Amino acid sequence: MTTLPDTMTAIEIRAPGGPEMLVPASRPVPLPAAGEILVAVAAAGVNRPDIHQREGNYPPPPGASDIPGLEIAGRIVKLGLGVHHHRIGDEVCALVSGGGYAQYCLAPAPQTLPVPKGLDMIEAAALPETFFTVWTNLFERGGLKAGETVLIHGGSSGIGTTAIQLAKAFGARVFTTAGSLEKCRACEALGADVAIEYKREDFAAIIREKTAGRGVDVILDMVGGDYMQRNINSLALDGRLVNIAYSKGARVEVNFMPVMRNRLTITGSTLRPRTVEQKGAIAAALRQKVWPLIEAGKVRPQIYRTFPLAEAAAAHRLLETSEHVGKIVLTA
Repeated sequence: MTTLPDTMTAIEIRAPGGPEMLVPASRPVPLPAAGEILVAVAAAGVNRPDIHQREGNYPPPPGASDIPGLEIAGRIVKLGLGVHHHRIGDEVCALVSGGGYAQYCLAPAPQTLPVPKGLDMIEAAALPETFFTVWTNLFERGGLKAGETVLIHGGSSGIGTTAIQLAKAFGARVFTTAGSLEKCRACEALGADVAIEYKREDFAAIIREKTAGRGVDVILDMVGGDYMQRNINSLALDGRLVNIAYSKGARVEVNFMPVMRNRLTITGSTLRPRTVEQKGAIAAALRQKVWPLIEAGKVRPQIYRTFPLAEAAAAHRLLETSEHVGKIVLTA
């Protein structure tokens, strides 16, 4: 068996604030409780919620680590009691409630998945947060089905690049929005049928034109604000609007008449506070329905850039520019 060190390097949030508040520190190596595994982290994904936590606006749920980081990939080095479906040495990726920016991280066993064949650790670390989020919101809450039409906002983000590929793989027609012509072309290369440059084009007008006034069946939105009314106006009869974030604000005045007239559904969710059992159910669905697509090369995480763990602050600075297409990942 591997002898574990007593301490590890982790990235702490010194105080709420900017990227400079992310500092390397020495922490005790955690020990897995019943139902948990300890992973020697090879890579950890960087996500928008990490920025919100750093700023003091997204505290970890009770019992979670204060270390940021919601997704990891690495090798299992210790098993907690009651863990029977994993072995020490297995290469895995996992969704975690915190603790990813570290050399070792605890993960609930039900939220842990094998690294898909053909992917390296960096690519595997970019899977959990976005794939769990997209699956549960676009397919479970949004009910997207083959033959339907979907609008995915933020198409060049980690969520967007994942959603485009999965929606296309499951037979949907895909509209997306992105902030530049270059990003629009990148979205089209991933499978988007129509990419809308939102800074100079009105997505609602283009959807009306491209769907002959019908609208789309599902919208996945992380923008909110003044997008809300245009989203509602862009939905077809029995359409579903799924909100997962509000970068332009969560409070807005809207006309709900189209909601009643067109029998629309407005829903949304957050992932981090859900129970291990709920997240485990999402993991099981991903392993059955999505992992085969990844291993067949039909869907693949898009890696924009990597940074060493000690340079987490630089990774956050890049993420805040929104210049990236796909995911930013920290490496051990």
